[in-house]
Amino acid sequence: MSELYLDDYKAGDRFESPELDVSEDDIRAFAALYDPQPFHLDRAGAEASPFQELVGSGWHTAALTMRLLVNSRFRPAGGILGFGVDELRWPSPLKPGDRIKARIEVLEVRPSAKNPDRGVMRVRVETVNQDGAVLISFMPLLRVPRRNNGG
Repeated sequence: MSELYLDDYKAGDRFESPELDVSEDDIRAFAALYDPQPFHLDRAGAEASPFQELVGSGWHTAALTMRLLVNSRFRPAGGILGFGVDELRWPSPLKPGDRIKARIEVLEVRPSAKNPDRGVMRVRVETVNQDGAVLISFMPLLRVPRRNNGG
């Protein structure tokens, strides 16, 4: 699928990413580099935590979601360029063995009043596991170019 411009999107459009498997090694490796808390690094530390089991960092879930978005059929021209995120939530933790995918829904599309060559698109992103549990949800604001500079 080719890139789409702001003019090609409308509220209600939906996209879904391919699935991605997450291993315990993936979770530990990310945590070791970026979020070295016991409940992300080892089972013993995790058992003493509120999770009572090894879980992935929310920031790992966010990074994986970005990968899922880039690999999806949601392809704004010029790339996925965000300039803000509303309502970031982690309702359920990422766990070893999860198979995840991202769902994208276009909520709003509006041309820029100041810059006719682009506009703003607000979308809802949810990453879910194999059981349908939502692991992360957020609403980014994206800068998307218009076809033919809006003319």
